[in-house]
Amino acid sequence: MKFAWIDLRSVASEQVPAVVDAAVHARLDGIVDSRPDVLATLPPTIKKVLFPPAEAASPSRPSQDGDGAGTPQTAAADLVAVTVADDDELNELRLRHLAGEKSATSFVEVVDQRTLDLACAAAAALPYTVVRFRDPTKIPLEIVIAAADRSEGQLICEVGDLEEAEIVVGVLEKGSEGVMMAPKNADDVFKLAELLAARTEPLELTTLTVESIEHTGMGDRVCVDTCTHFEKDEGILVGSYAHGFVLCVSETHPLPYMPTRPFRVNAGALHSYTYGADNRTNYLSELKAGATVLGVGADGRTRRIAVGRVKLESRPLLTIKAKSPEGVEVSLTVQDDWHVRVLGPGAKVLNVTELKSGDQLLGYTPTDKRHVGWPVGEFCIEK
Repeated sequence: MKFAWIDLRSVASEQVPAVVDAAVHARLDGIVDSRPDVLATLPPTIKKVLFPPAEAASPSRPSQDGDGAGTPQTAAADLVAVTVADDDELNELRLRHLAGEKSATSFVEVVDQRTLDLACAAAAALPYTVVRFRDPTKIPLEIVIAAADRSEGQLICEVGDLEEAEIVVGVLEKGSEGVMMAPKNADDVFKLAELLAARTEPLELTTLTVESIEHTGMGDRVCVDTCTHFEKDEGILVGSYAHGFVLCVSETHPLPYMPTRPFRVNAGALHSYTYGADNRTNYLSELKAGATVLGVGADGRTRRIAVGRVKLESRPLLTIKAKSPEGVEVSLTVQDDWHVRVLGPGAKVLNVTELKSGDQLLGYTPTDKRHVGWPVGEFCIEK
């Protein structure tokens, strides 16, 4: 689970009380400040991180006595960040950490290869390492993340705003464990909490039994070209009804006469729903570059996937009608072509033109009715 530290040091004074209240109520991990008296007022439910001025936090200036009990300046803090600028300072901080001092948090500003190497060493050796990157490229962050991959320590990246925070938590798919941000106001705090909590829950897929296959005639079908490489047992959920979906597999599997396109799902007719994150549906006709769809695996795992392009073309269509064990009727209209495929139990790849009554498909049958894609408790019949 990703976490966030809220940095109060540059927050306007009139905004500090609201920002602190927001951070506490949003259950963020920590609050950072250079003033011990401010940290002393915080509840025990949030981590208090003291960032003293660099000259006061030098490793050569011990902030604690031998048993790690802490001086009056550091007693209010759970962690004391220390700015390290060279290997000697890092080694001293490491020794102090091993001796039990709470000054186990290093701060490294990465401006060149030497400081990048220093950040990598700190992230691999200490419980917490905060990094600030001078350059906007995220390549140095990728290097630090890779260097600390097998470490038990936590890497925190300083970010300038919410947009950068969203990028940072996804770098190398893994991202840094934490972000440190100075919000403008309480709204930024809540938005940051929402960003970190944005994850997709697994779905409990069901087995559908095919009842009929019908040639529907000409119509418009939609290919969803995404910005990711689908796994072989992964696709998106598509259906004509909001209460039933079939798992349409990507073009990851070999096809005759044409190369694989592992980023694409030949999803279905433009009227169809696709099941997305947050229990929301979208019409395939609504999707466009920059939209998000929900990637779903045969085992029910899910992830958000960005759409790069949508292709709508006129093709012969085929309608598949199936039923769940509970009797829920499911319908899917797709392009009438052998290379369009869906998944069956055990991630079996099935060509839609070869389906017959009695075949089994993987699907999902939510119970909610829908209005503009959102679940709503109202009377609704789809057929």
